Amino acid sequence: MLAHATVDKMTALHLTAMAEAFQRQLGSPQCAELSFDERGGLLIDSEWTAREQRKLRRRLRTANLRRQAALEDIDWPSPRRGLDRAVVQALATCAWIAQHHNLILIGPTGIGKSWLAEAFAERACRSGYSAYCVRAPRLFRELHVARGDGSYLRMLARLATIDLLAIDDLGLAPLTTSERHDLLEVLEDRTERASTLIASQVPVKAWHEVIGEPTLADAICDRLGHSAHVIELQGPSLRDPSIRTRGATGSPPSAAGPTKGPEPAPPKPPGPRKRA
Repeated sequence: MLAHATVDKMTALHLTAMAEAFQRQLGSPQCAELSFDERGGLLIDSEWTAREQRKLRRRLRTANLRRQAALEDIDWPSPRRGLDRAVVQALATCAWIAQHHNLILIGPTGIGKSWLAEAFAERACRSGYSAYCVRAPRLFRELHVARGDGSYLRMLARLATIDLLAIDDLGLAPLTTSERHDLLEVLEDRTERASTLIASQVPVKAWHEVIGEPTLADAICDRLGHSAHVIELQGPSLRDPSIRTRGATGSPPSAAGPTKGPEPAPPKPPGPRKRA
């Protein structure tokens, strides 16, 4: 009777995983041989793991990932197309996000920039950071709508709280006046406070021409280039069937790995606190 009351109280306190683990312990002869500290530790571990898994699933869901991309799926034996394994492995630790550095991916269309950007975002989520992936045209369109309905400042504030903002396809077309101002506002709120990832076909040295308005271009490039890691990719489009069948590095699904991504891995015990 006492055990049932305890389970009910755990459930009322939203300790669902702990309640389930407690019931399993009651039915396990092996657990009866454990000390009170050991059984209590197992209960707390069960609840902590379940909560961390829910946080991870929420981060992955809100990251707006369109591909099953993961850094573990890079096919290193294939042509590397400008990818340095040591550099990617260093970036995979997410130390650059903790230090609020930026990451710039440059390369021609179809080379795998979008896939690689989402792979870094996925790794950030698994490391305890929030991430959001968005194409530049859609971001500018959403900011334009927010300006019209009065939610512009709220949207800027929301973007500023994201640990890793990945902007894809920046510079597909020259920026308009409002787009230049919007991009500067987004970057200003994030400089030295959060990390921004940019994926673009346009070389960094040509960004001034695409952005337009020299003064704003200087301000934007300064904020993006400050403490930025740059990866330049080369090679033919990975959308070419002949290239994809050979399994090129960092490509869309056929070269990246299985079409269905792995389930979230169990989180590790708590380390230094990071923003969820």
